[in-house]
Amino acid sequence: MSGAIASIIDDLEHRGRLKGTDIANIADVSAATVSRWRTGKAVPHPRTQLIIADLRYVVDRLSDLYTPDETRVWLHARNALLDGERAIDLIHQNRTEEVLSAIERLDAGAFI
Repeated sequence: MSGAIASIIDDLEHRGRLKGTDIANIADVSAATVSRWRTGKAVPHPRTQLIIADLRYVVDRLSDLYTPDETRVWLHARNALLDGERAIDLIHQNRTEEVLSAIERLDAGAFI
């Protein structure tokens, strides 16, 4: 499991330009905890694993539309498609479906 989590974190950093502190903030843990996940010294709790998996899926979908730097900005910025909320906050609140719905609208060209 720890190898899988490390791989996901690496993917988030590469494809979404997310830093360990970004992942820590979204998962509501310390940056040191994310570092321990990366090195296999710890494993996230099941709820946190879901948040990380959702974040990875969102980043994967955004990578079809944006560069890694643009993806990071999109995740952190308030967004009209999300009623002025930030995607990272919604993911943390287990409201990922709202984020994915906004991405689908972007992909369909509804708000370009």
